[in-house]
Formats: sequence, C-alpha cells, structure tokens
Amino acid sequence: MKVQLREIAHGRCGDKSDTSNICIYAREHKYYAAMEKQLTAEVVRHHFEGLVFGDVIRYDLPQLDGFNFVMHHALDGGATRSLRLDSLGKCMEAALLRFEIKIDE
Repeated sequence: MKVQLREIAHGRCGDKSDTSNICIYAREHKYYAAMEKQLTAEVVRHHFEGLVFGDVIRYDLPQLDGFNFVMHHALDGGATRSLRLDSLGKCMEAALLRFEIKIDE
C-alpha cells in the first residue's frame, strides 16, 4: 500500500546559508526499513527538482529510526539573499512529508 510519508514519519528542518537539512524519523520502528530502502538521496533530490541545485547527502540515524538529508544550494543563496517566499526552507520538511512510500499492510 502507498501512503504519504507524513502518515508514518515526522521531521524537523533547518538551514545554514544556502544549505537546508531535513531530518525524517519513523513514527514506529517497523517503518524504518521501508524508508531506508525508498527514501534515498537521489529520490529526495528528484523530489526537490527545480529547488535544490546541489548535492543531497543522506546521513543514516538507525539508532533514532531516522535520516538527515543535507541539501546544498537549496535556498537560492540563503535568507539574506533569496527572494523566495520561504528563504529559510521551513516548508521543505512539509514538502518531503508528502512523498509517497510503499509499506506492507
């Protein structure tokens, strides 16, 4: 069955200059394996196509059932330079939580 990531996970996001990071944590340990397999750096980069122009690096946090995605050149220069409505990338977490993921029923 396919669900939006927000149904099985929660997250936090932050920024430094033109770099955004999003931490995603499984709500229950049973979802971690599906997230680990499907939520790759490449998939996240594709999900943010047109917004993120640099590398996306995934750091695995298995002890927390989560992942930290660091996205370079993601904020159009950062808060003091960007003309984007969300210059700090606070909405990027919500956008990633709309990603659809397959889980076992």
